[in-house]
Amino acid sequence: MKSGSAYVLPGLRSPFVKMDRELARLDGLALSAPVIQQTVAGDRGPGREAAGRIDLVVWGAVIPSLTVSNWGREVWLDSGLDPGVPAQGIVQACATSLAAATHAAGQVRAGRADLALCGGVESMSHTQIGLSQGLSRKIRRAGRAGSFPRMVRTLGGIRPRDLRISTPAVAERTTGKTMGQHAEEMAREWGIPREEQDRFALASHEGATRDEGTFFRPLLVNPGTFSVDRDTLPRADTSLEKLAGLRPAFSRSAGTLTAGNSSPLTDGAAACWVASESGLSTLPDALPRARLIDWAQAAIDPQREGLLIAPAIGIAALLHRHGLSLDDIGLWEIHEAFAAQVLCTVAALESREWLATRSPVTDGLGAFPRERINPNGGSVAVGHPFGATGARILSQTVLELAERPAGTRAIVSVCAAGGLGHVALLEAV
Repeated sequence: MKSGSAYVLPGLRSPFVKMDRELARLDGLALSAPVIQQTVAGDRGPGREAAGRIDLVVWGAVIPSLTVSNWGREVWLDSGLDPGVPAQGIVQACATSLAAATHAAGQVRAGRADLALCGGVESMSHTQIGLSQGLSRKIRRAGRAGSFPRMVRTLGGIRPRDLRISTPAVAERTTGKTMGQHAEEMAREWGIPREEQDRFALASHEGATRDEGTFFRPLLVNPGTFSVDRDTLPRADTSLEKLAGLRPAFSRSAGTLTAGNSSPLTDGAAACWVASESGLSTLPDALPRARLIDWAQAAIDPQREGLLIAPAIGIAALLHRHGLSLDDIGLWEIHEAFAAQVLCTVAALESREWLATRSPVTDGLGAFPRERINPNGGSVAVGHPFGATGARILSQTVLELAERPAGTRAIVSVCAAGGLGHVALLEAV
């Protein structure tokens, strides 16, 4: 192995479906294993017999599990492939599988790996409920009591205050607000009206359903793997009128975010490849690839700034590092946690004053080419399984770049809980 360029290649993914619907019976392991098996063994992988030539597996999930700590290792073992391949878990909220890919790219560029399988999963339907610390302690003691009478006495010490349970919520621990509430604040701060959000959401559905949504197919080599063989969330029959009729979801009095212009809670898994020049020879020659030029992370103070605005800082820093303007990017793949959040990011990148105070860019970046955003739809339409979204977007980006001239640049941008942003710069080859 020697240091050099890193390339991203598309993997397969499961259908994305709304939480508690068609994939509700499957946990994150059961969702991930077929995606990994078929990515490796199908026409987007080296083949099952060559699985041992994979140097690294990086896989993540966001929702905590009581039974899985190292998602990478456990999903790889459940896939029944070569157990001699090292695998690790990773988590960075909604940017988890993008972080998996850039972590692997660091290993590739340092000459420590030639081929890595990256991705992530979220089974929102299998979110576990936590017991109070007092109840957990007493149940553990009861389990170690050694005799039935002692166990009964220990359990008899449970008090009503111990019976509280903890239900994971899509909310910030530091602020107590949901991500939707933070996005509402951002929409007000940047003056993003409801109609503009709905128009963006409509474009996402139109992109995702164009040609009956065939852009990203096949999702899996064997479509009968799951009870559905296509994404169930994109709507070809939506309209501005239908979107306008939906009630606000996060602020009843004067809210602009609705179920129609926000990403839904979703089940799904997705994979992609990261390879060196040498690693490319392990994968099929016909598999599209894009050069991963660079990446950046950024963070803001959730108490003082818009929770989901950090990607704009990362994008500005990345463009500045390479001497690029907004117009130099031919394709923008921006994660749509909310239509409002994407539009706030665009507004920030067009603001010379904001850039000058929050980034190394002092002279502005020019007008944002809005027609280049998410041409094949995004998370508002397709869905958002937290751990899988980054790999879905990366694969979608590479497939779209394969239709563009060599040298076309793309930016992948994902906002994440905690006031984080993770962005990557790719180039068609």
